[in-house]
Amino acid sequence: METQNVVPAIVDNSLTIKTYLIYLPIAITMTVLVARTLFKNSKIFMMDIFHGRAEIALATNRLFEIGFYLLNIGAALLILKSYRIESHQELIEVLSHKIGGFSIYLGVILFLNLLLFFRGKRKASQSPAHPVK
Repeated sequence: METQNVVPAIVDNSLTIKTYLIYLPIAITMTVLVARTLFKNSKIFMMDIFHGRAEIALATNRLFEIGFYLLNIGAALLILKSYRIESHQELIEVLSHKIGGFSIYLGVILFLNLLLFFRGKRKASQSPAHPVK
């Protein structure tokens, strides 16, 4: 019986790695820009929701911001995996799919956050104001 020596083929993953190296900074930058804008402007809502109590309003806003980062960077990492990319055309198509999908996801999460802020504002306006100490 003859034994065949099987030499593994060298797989070129350089385009796949390039895709990851392009996608990750874009996804993280998008997350940071959306978070900064959202949470800089949400301080006003939090102050209103918590009837001017700055300490609790700012702390709650910061916790929402941390959760926003964790959720969105986690989602960006979950969709990172890609099949082997063999051409520059595939690289562009995969990037457009990933970045486009992540953009839509970020938009949905942004609107859900706004919904939470507006809901909190409405509830706060229905409850009696707590005196500011």
